[in-house]
Order: sequence, then C-alpha cells, then structure tokens
Amino acid sequence: MPWILLALAGLLEVVWAFAMKQSDGFTQVVPTTIMAIAMAGSFALLAIAMRNLPLGTAYMIWTGIGAIGAFLVGVLILGETLTPMRAAAACLIVSGMVMMKAAE
Repeated sequence: MPWILLALAGLLEVVWAFAMKQSDGFTQVVPTTIMAIAMAGSFALLAIAMRNLPLGTAYMIWTGIGAIGAFLVGVLILGETLTPMRAAAACLIVSGMVMMKAAE
C-alpha cells in the first residue's frame, strides 16, 4: 500500500506542476486552485507513504515521478522540445529510481 500511495503522490506532483504552469504566475484562479489542492494531496500522500518507506527512497521516487511526469507533459502537451540530451537525462532519472528501489 505505501508504494501505491507514493505513486499517487508522484502523479499529483505532476498535476500541480502542470497547473502551476497554467496559472500564469498565480494570476489564473482555477489553475492556481487546482495546483494548491494537488500540492496538498501530494504532500499528504507522501507523508503517509513515508511511515513505511525509507526517507531517501520515498523522496527520490516521489521527485522522480514528478520530474519525469512533468517532462512528459511538457513534451507531449505543451510542445516543448525533445532533444537527445533531454531524453538521455530523463533516462538517467528513471535508471536512478530503478537502482534506488533495487538497492532497498
């Protein structure tokens, strides 16, 4: 169960990052509200998952899901550039997450 909560926390991190981008510097009410709710949910789920998971592993997986998710949203939805170097960097983040979990 802690791993499921951690995954959901990571997905909510992607939601709040995207909503923050859409908020246009907190000038748009709906995206700003979505961001705040998703952020609170993400932190709450992370805190609950950390009851049973090591700090380093939980935090790295949470930030990794958020980083890779935000990267994919940027490329697939916002039309950001996908270069070989950016793709390689994303692969390194994923490999770090896999190694951290394997080392647990």
